[in-house]
Amino acid sequence: MALWGHMKNSIEAPESANTEKKRELTVFIFLAVILAPVLSVVIVGVYGLSVWLLQHFTGPPAG
Repeated sequence: MALWGHMKNSIEAPESANTEKKRELTVFIFLAVILAPVLSVVIVGVYGLSVWLLQHFTGPPAG
């Protein structure tokens, strides 16, 4: 009995294993090259915007 939908049996054809490895590489490249940098920029941008808005309404930090 397979636990995951894409794992039909324990013995796969070489073409199927090659296709799976190619798909895994594509997903990894997408995550590492596209998603991680975009997510980092969005997180820093949201933080900067929130600090800017906070200072806009409450004034600069005392110090």
